[in-house]
Amino acid sequence: MSDHEPPLAILAELSHRCPLRCPYCSNPVALERSDGEMDLDTWTGILDQAAKLGVLQVHFSGGEPTVRRDLEALVQHATDLGLYSNLITSAVLLDRARLERLKAAGLKHVQISFQAVESALADRIGGYPGGHERKLAVARYVRDLRMALTVNAVINRHNVARVDAMIELAVELGAQRIEIAHVQYYGWALKNRAALMPTRAETDIAIGKVEAAAARLRGRLAIDHVVPDYYALRPKACMNGWGRRFLNITPSGRVLPCHAAETIPGLQFQSVKELPLAEIWHQGPAFQQFRGTAWMKAPCRDCERKEIDWGGCRCQALAITGDAAEADPACELSPYHGRLVEMATTEAAAKAPEFVYRQFANAQVPAE
Repeated sequence: MSDHEPPLAILAELSHRCPLRCPYCSNPVALERSDGEMDLDTWTGILDQAAKLGVLQVHFSGGEPTVRRDLEALVQHATDLGLYSNLITSAVLLDRARLERLKAAGLKHVQISFQAVESALADRIGGYPGGHERKLAVARYVRDLRMALTVNAVINRHNVARVDAMIELAVELGAQRIEIAHVQYYGWALKNRAALMPTRAETDIAIGKVEAAAARLRGRLAIDHVVPDYYALRPKACMNGWGRRFLNITPSGRVLPCHAAETIPGLQFQSVKELPLAEIWHQGPAFQQFRGTAWMKAPCRDCERKEIDWGGCRCQALAITGDAAEADPACELSPYHGRLVEMATTEAAAKAPEFVYRQFANAQVPAE
């Protein structure tokens, strides 16, 4: 067993079922069907192992986690273990009565995704008529019940000009926090990159609006800003570094260093149904592959920032260069940085194609 520090949090993907069809969804293109989902007893056993490992937070996600009728039991079990529980949800399947039950079970925090400020645009991006108005109602229920609320706003070419209005929506809803996250292009978003990519000028204006709002609303609304990689000069420390503080568990039990890791061919992902979670975390080959700095080659290997950004995003490196061990092309030191910028510039200048919606009809068959 290694002496690697325990993960801070787990992302528990309870299901890949979801009523929304967002074209930038972080789920894999190979969606898992409901008959492969783990049952309540298996998930509670996983939570037991997570708490013993030293995990402090569990983020119940999907797909849409509220499709699970046993969600309250899972939240209650997490509460009994002393875990802080957070629900990441589209909110369209929730009502006040169920929120009351989830709060009684110990749910502390709710994150609701918003696709835009205007209902028509939001519903078109999400592929779910009436969804936006439902989200607004549920967000107000969350605040009425005095639960912590975060607004998740995913920014793309269709809503980038209204980023300031999305921040104001969070204020109006009484949220404590908003995450302004420019689309990360892997999985479904990579498939829809040309339909989602804003121009550099639009992006720069949006960044200025976010920075101004952060200064103006300091102490009133926390603004977390995930800047766009394709127009960056330095990469982000994806997940705070591969296999350092975070793990993801899929609906069928595979344990991943990040939610997009399955896009990388050749990695061996182990199942918590077959091996202890602690063993996978400390010794699993997928976690060891890009953990730390020993795997790095130039320019990452010799960079003074290698233990700051940890080489950036492995999935993005694969998507652009064909090699997950390359430097993240978001870095200006990468020999592929120019290719990344050219892709973004070309696609943003062209007319946006129609979305390939995230749905089982458009999904690949999961690998065995």
